[in-house]
Amino acid sequence: MSTLIMINPHAAGGRARRLLLPLDVWLTALGLAQKPDIVMPESLHEAHHAIAKRPQGSMIVVVGGDGTLNQMLPILISGKHVIGLVPYGSGNDCARAWGLHKLSWQDALSFALSGPASAIDVGRIQLNHRDPHYFHSSLAVGFDASVGNRALAGPKFLRGLPRYLLATLRELLHLKNWPLKVQADGHVVHEGNCLLASALNTPTYGGGMPAVPHAMVNDGQLNLLVGGSFNRWQTLLMLPRLLIGKHLGHARIQCVAFTEATLTCPAPVPVAADGETLGFATHIQITLLPGALQVVKKT
Repeated sequence: MSTLIMINPHAAGGRARRLLLPLDVWLTALGLAQKPDIVMPESLHEAHHAIAKRPQGSMIVVVGGDGTLNQMLPILISGKHVIGLVPYGSGNDCARAWGLHKLSWQDALSFALSGPASAIDVGRIQLNHRDPHYFHSSLAVGFDASVGNRALAGPKFLRGLPRYLLATLRELLHLKNWPLKVQADGHVVHEGNCLLASALNTPTYGGGMPAVPHAMVNDGQLNLLVGGSFNRWQTLLMLPRLLIGKHLGHARIQCVAFTEATLTCPAPVPVAADGETLGFATHIQITLLPGALQVVKKT
């Protein structure tokens, strides 16, 4: 199988760039019969071009985080490639779901090159009926998307959960609820003011927050997490419960499994996929793509 290792030099605040030389030396020392190609594209266009040149069904090892993988999803899915992951991001919720987040880059790379592949689900998003986007971990709408946007602009020395917690506290100062109508598989789940509406494929998001602890990436469904109207004080009180996965029993929190969902809002609401901002939308269509991606994972 043709193998390409793609390092996102901008991942982890630019720290992933330093992996190029040690990674190359490590691969050379393995004495492989066919050494994988290594690229470090400076732009998304260059990254897509590098993958597009590979034969269909190639092994693509992504060195980066949730956002890096998210930006590669369209071409990875269309090329029917097998995906390995070396976690090197700020959130790494995908790596948690794949059982990789505690591995060193050497162990993660070794596993990516030799581990078995299996199919996982992917979510497809259409904003205002335009061209689709995809997510492997989460789609955030409302408060969560605003927090994600602040996390992207946060201090580079912070990673993982602390980065998202700081962004959350900052967003509390500008707290807003949106008049959302949320439908899942043809049924109205919520209609009225809403703090957030997130679709999850992984148990965690936001750098490790167990938003849907029972979620699985290969169970043929997505999970819709809807938070009704919350003020600042109520939101602040909810955070500790979210951090330990005890929020699902709250009267204003709903969690519904689905394969097709529609969210509408009279005013543009912020949207983010896998921590990457998608801007604002008034109509959001979410569709499950079961088993759409072949990945090398432990769990």
